[in-house]
Amino acid sequence: MKEVHRRKEKTAEVQKGLQKIVSKLVPGSILLFFSNNKYPTASATQAEKEEVDLRSIYVGNVDYACLPGEVKQHFQACGTVNRVTILTDKLGQPKGFAYVEFFEMEAVQNALLLNESELHGRKLKVSAKRTNVPGMKQFRGRRFNPYAGFRPRRAFVPGAPAIPPFG
Repeated sequence: MKEVHRRKEKTAEVQKGLQKIVSKLVPGSILLFFSNNKYPTASATQAEKEEVDLRSIYVGNVDYACLPGEVKQHFQACGTVNRVTILTDKLGQPKGFAYVEFFEMEAVQNALLLNESELHGRKLKVSAKRTNVPGMKQFRGRRFNPYAGFRPRRAFVPGAPAIPPFG
């Protein structure tokens, strides 16, 4: 375990050195490092997800014909857009909402100011992305169907007399 911790510290030192070199070559540039760790710890993964969620927004009422590039261009003035995800159903059809991830947390506050702005003639609903909490998704039960009719929950016993449900 100490070996893993020592390697992480060494990697961080090397990354800082590379960042200094790159910033001297190209002023104002940022060097991004991507982890190639196949087996991240659960706590680190959850912490990373929460950090990404803090840099992300939810965009509702997105036109079905809207492309990720158009959403990115709409929010580009708020800050540097890292990723745009337009969610789709099983058939690949857009669901009408998207998530936009920024590089900076400050960009989220700027993006929230674009609530009720128009894209493709539709007013967008912009809010901060909620962090999913593990274990919060629960079974919702059956949905009400007015065409199903009333069926009492009783066991069927062959040959037994039928008992009316209310008396």
